[in-house]
Amino acid sequence: MSDTGSASSAAPRTLYRERQWVPVYWWALAAFLVILTALQLYQNRTIAWLIVPLIVLSAVAVWILVSWSSTVITVEQDPDGTRWLSVKSANLPHDVVSRSLAVPATAKRNAMGRQLDPAAFVVSHGWIHEMVMLVLDDPEDPTPYWLVSTRHPEKLLEAFLPEQTDTSLAHLER
Repeated sequence: MSDTGSASSAAPRTLYRERQWVPVYWWALAAFLVILTALQLYQNRTIAWLIVPLIVLSAVAVWILVSWSSTVITVEQDPDGTRWLSVKSANLPHDVVSRSLAVPATAKRNAMGRQLDPAAFVVSHGWIHEMVMLVLDDPEDPTPYWLVSTRHPEKLLEAFLPEQTDTSLAHLER
């Protein structure tokens, strides 16, 4: 009985979780393209020329959209108090972040343009307009900063770096 109690207390606690789904209208557009293509293949042919392409093209469209939506951002806290940001297969502890910044949609183009350091860790999606920048202070890591797309930069920064939230969000127009 004490083993299950210690196992549950040793598990990290999830403070924030975000799955970055593609927009709903992309699903509608994919359905339209599937139907349009299947109808083109069906012209003056048997019903099999409609049903088979609908099934195959629908499966391909769903697979593509789900794979594009596979990015999950999580912030977890260990029992020792260390908070971890996980994006795809990369993990970042909170204690190596010296500064953080919420990047509004109006500044995303600049952040991803000529100012982007090629050594930075970047996870960006075109359908997500805001980002967070996490500047690292880790002598063992050559990565200068992380630049991560997020729909809720305020919530992400509050969960991952609550001590920096006031300065990180001061410039946002809310």
